[in-house]
Amino acid sequence: MQAQDVMTKPVISIGPDDTVARAIRMMLQNHISGLPVVGSGGRLVGMVTEGDFLRRVETATQRKRPRWLEFLAGGGQLASEYVRTHARRISDVMTAEPVTVAEDTPLEDVVTLMEKRRIKRVPVVKDGKVVGIVSRANLLHALASVAGEAAPSKVEDQVIRNWLMAELEQQSWAPSATVEVVVRDGVVDLWGTITDERTRQALVVAAENVPGVKRVNDHVAWIDPTTGMLFQPSEGAAAAESGRPG
Repeated sequence: MQAQDVMTKPVISIGPDDTVARAIRMMLQNHISGLPVVGSGGRLVGMVTEGDFLRRVETATQRKRPRWLEFLAGGGQLASEYVRTHARRISDVMTAEPVTVAEDTPLEDVVTLMEKRRIKRVPVVKDGKVVGIVSRANLLHALASVAGEAAPSKVEDQVIRNWLMAELEQQSWAPSATVEVVVRDGVVDLWGTITDERTRQALVVAAENVPGVKRVNDHVAWIDPTTGMLFQPSEGAAAAESGRPG
């Protein structure tokens, strides 16, 4: 999927010369937490979000420091903070030159960008103009639509096993050489050994996600890498939780 497949459009935006008060009203009325700031010619010049209004003089939430910390912070930083907490115009509080994506940007890249920059929304831009916006809510809606798709009602056991083995072979954490998969009437039985208890849940999740799987039975034993002792599933889980064998 690409950004254009999940983005919200048309986009509600605000101008750089608009007031903070107007931006807040627009966000509340439209139940959104961020607005692209659009300048002349419809070009994106910034982003303003609810986070920009957390510390404001009107609510007495501006940052207060002891005198010695103010001295260490320096006059320049204090002046910048004063502008953000007292300014009336959007241009004074917005984030200039925000990160953007194109319509054909893969969703994987969008999510990576949001995680890396710790942001909740990304404007989608074409020829310098905002054509949409991808937020965390859009990603949840996309996930809901995919998760709601019906899985095949009947899948051959060998097909299920092949799919699961192919998935495990692609995962660096998966101990494919020490885990055996048996499928019968859509029921997956996992056998073998692991050396990290966290791998157990990942194996079960991988099996549960294969279309046609009705149930997953976990018979995988855990080998304590410190002592070399072998524990059956319930014993291994208890030992791993306590951080010691048995």
